[in-house]
Amino acid sequence: MVGGSSWRAAVAEMREAVRALLSVLEPEQVRELRAGPGRLDAPGLREWTYLPGPRPGLSTEGLGVRQREAVDALLAAAHSAPGAELARGAIEVERYRRARAGATGADRYWVRLLGDPDGDGPWGWRMNGHHLAVHVVITAAGMRVTPHFVGAEPARLPDGPQAGRRLLGAEEDSARTLVTDLDAGRRAKALFSAAPPDDILTRTDPFADPDLLPAGLPHGDMTPGQQRSLESLVRRYFDRAPAAYAEECWSDTVAGGLHALSFSWAGGLAPGDRHYYCVRAPDFLIEYDNTQDDGNHAHSVWRHVRHDWGADLLRAHYTDEHG
Repeated sequence: MVGGSSWRAAVAEMREAVRALLSVLEPEQVRELRAGPGRLDAPGLREWTYLPGPRPGLSTEGLGVRQREAVDALLAAAHSAPGAELARGAIEVERYRRARAGATGADRYWVRLLGDPDGDGPWGWRMNGHHLAVHVVITAAGMRVTPHFVGAEPARLPDGPQAGRRLLGAEEDSARTLVTDLDAGRRAKALFSAAPPDDILTRTDPFADPDLLPAGLPHGDMTPGQQRSLESLVRRYFDRAPAAYAEECWSDTVAGGLHALSFSWAGGLAPGDRHYYCVRAPDFLIEYDNTQDDGNHAHSVWRHVRHDWGADLLRAHYTDEHG
């Protein structure tokens, strides 16, 4: 089970980041930050979206410089260094999109603190907005960081100082390398549709269900090189999280058997073609699509069947509390 002592340094960093944020907020802002029910397993806390629009919590739109720096530090604490860069990148690309559309005003994301980080009970926080959804739950037994969603619109910046930037380029290229390396027989098993879906298949479902995804090409039916490519792709998503936690997620995957992994692709194979892929496993799923705006609008998500929203940790905590 993910949740050994190796995650504690990341939790300590997040706890300090929360304290720093609270120290620079006004009382009304603290009330907005703490919006939410008392228990972290309340059904309403599984409601989420990666579309534009307001969320419960503290809006970043009206924050001062020090306050925004504190939010940025908290966001970074929930990630590895590359993961933090990816999360910041989602905000930067959204900033570009809004400016190109003529929108005014600061970044529009919402931060929500749940529970007491200085208490003995479960606590967590989340940051949500267009194309970014980060969810963290912590108990004495472990931490969880899924659902984790990052998107980019446009997928490739066409102009400006960062012209050509592809926020999710490595996620796309790694999967394309795998699918184009498949021989005809294996590729036929991996390709489930010539036309890709318009979005990730799990959308904003409150519960992650791998059965929504195609069966795909199993890890065991791949060549050793293709297997390594699939494993590297999975690790790229896990590595968004703090390093020790990501390593535990990977150890759990290996212990469960890499044969349980499968890979599927839909759409074109050439760069610029509209496409979709997913990785399916008994305990987690990964989805990526670049289909909207004629293949220049990317979504990516990592979800866990039992761990999403810290469900397993919360169930154990509340059972013990009332046992």
